[in-house]
Amino acid sequence: MEILERVADLMRSRPVQFEPAHGGYTDAQKGRVTFDDGRPAFLKAATSDDTACWLRTEFAVYSHISKHGIVDFLPEVLAWDDDGSRPILVLEDLSSAQWPPPWEASHVQRVVDVLSRVRTTPTMVDMLKLEGYREYLCGWPRVAANPQPFLSLGLCTSAWLEAALPVLIAAELAVPLVGEDFLHLDVRSDNLCFLEGRTVLIDWNWSCAGNGTVDVAFWLPSLHAEGGPAPETILPDRPDMACAVSGFWASKTDLSKHDVRRRQAEISVLKTAFAWAVRSLCLPQPVPPLNQ
Repeated sequence: MEILERVADLMRSRPVQFEPAHGGYTDAQKGRVTFDDGRPAFLKAATSDDTACWLRTEFAVYSHISKHGIVDFLPEVLAWDDDGSRPILVLEDLSSAQWPPPWEASHVQRVVDVLSRVRTTPTMVDMLKLEGYREYLCGWPRVAANPQPFLSLGLCTSAWLEAALPVLIAAELAVPLVGEDFLHLDVRSDNLCFLEGRTVLIDWNWSCAGNGTVDVAFWLPSLHAEGGPAPETILPDRPDMACAVSGFWASKTDLSKHDVRRRQAEISVLKTAFAWAVRSLCLPQPVPPLNQ
């Protein structure tokens, strides 16, 4: 395999075993590599122009943060090679770490603490701005334009949605995205782990600058769906954030229709985020349609 030959040159050791990693939302080639000197590592290799761009962004983030001496919440970079077409990133092997769920209360607090540290990390000069994602993030207007995919989930009646949409849209559009905080922007259980005293975040290709509270808000519904606390116990009195998160997922209900596992996970997060928005705005409790 050409990629493993390149990795052998980078690591100056011959790979003797490669275990592909499954999961994740990209088609990058990835997996655990064991070398003939006994060292393990995690390999990520681009398979398309998109994944090449994402890997370059991820490596740039690692390099930038490391220059500021903040490395414990990052996986260690063991090697990098960019041939101009299909870059390769070799990272520390985290297979021995604890990957949630289940969630312990101490682990929830550790993520809250590490996100506070992430947001105070100096941003990159050419970093994308969260505000530039507003149209993409704010989904309730898209639901209003085409409500049927959301209604097909049976979370509420069309009458309930019609009455609630003006309130949901207004709260969502009021969410503040502008800021100079450093954001990971893809915080979820399969992108974080606990290794001894470290809380490690992986997959930084969506990083941007903006309001760091968004990182916390978008993590909370998946946390609750996996048995963690309700979102408002960590982020109280933020109906704008609840509406932003629920609107994003409400407008993505058919995003993964060809990937059953991913679709089920997204719907679970949507249900939690939607319930959070309803509670936060004190909206009438939605009743599923009679034919559900």
